[in-house]
Amino acid sequence: MPEITIKSHEEIEAMRRAGRLAAKTLEEAGKLVKPGENTLAINDFVHEYTLKHHGIPAPLNYEGFPKSCCISVNDVICHGIPKKSTILRDGDIVNIDITTILDGWHGDVNATFYCGTPSAEAVNLVETTRQCLEIGIAQVRPDARMGDIGAAIQEFAESRGFSVVRDYVGHGIGRLFHEPLQVPHYGRRGHGIRLREGMTFTIEPMINAGDWRMTILNDGWTSVTRDHKWSAQFEHTLVVTKDGCEVLTRFSGPLTNSTTPADFKF
Repeated sequence: MPEITIKSHEEIEAMRRAGRLAAKTLEEAGKLVKPGENTLAINDFVHEYTLKHHGIPAPLNYEGFPKSCCISVNDVICHGIPKKSTILRDGDIVNIDITTILDGWHGDVNATFYCGTPSAEAVNLVETTRQCLEIGIAQVRPDARMGDIGAAIQEFAESRGFSVVRDYVGHGIGRLFHEPLQVPHYGRRGHGIRLREGMTFTIEPMINAGDWRMTILNDGWTSVTRDHKWSAQFEHTLVVTKDGCEVLTRFSGPLTNSTTPADFKF
């Protein structure tokens, strides 16, 4: 198995720049989430914005993925392919997943947005998922175990009546989109590898309103809930620091659209 890389201060600074661009791209793309918009138009914005700011959209042609970002609506867990025929409707929840390459380094971030006026059930799912990400991040420090992250996320999600997707995990990241190191969003405390200063990886819990099991559609990418109940996701790229961690994809301002609850911050 390839060795997990420990990043230098210079490499972390390069990832910080890539993370900032990814986060800003996500913030701007989120402003397009509104009833009547199609997901291909959002993808095209992401593509042009990334190129304009000297980045490269990492998903495009990655292992055959055909678009510049993933956009997953309602019961799509992840890897939704943007399409002109996918028209957003009032009350939808919409995850936009951005990965940007800048100067050879990757920044990976996603968030779930509300389209129009969300139901109380949708808000409960989305805000629980947002909290799951923050709870996972709070576990990260040198000498902690990888299982601590997943256990904290699973405990919170299940206490709220939701389930945690098992089929996808967070991952190491740096010069490669996916580097050695897996970050399950479920598990047991005290298990898994020990975290070390300089490790860089994503935490990206996918939380389902119903059962955690999924099905991949015939396009080979789009993952949907088996029971067709809705799913939400949030993601950050982070680095383990001397006394905790730094989120490399946290934009300085609020990540909102016109219908996002006023207290929603990313």
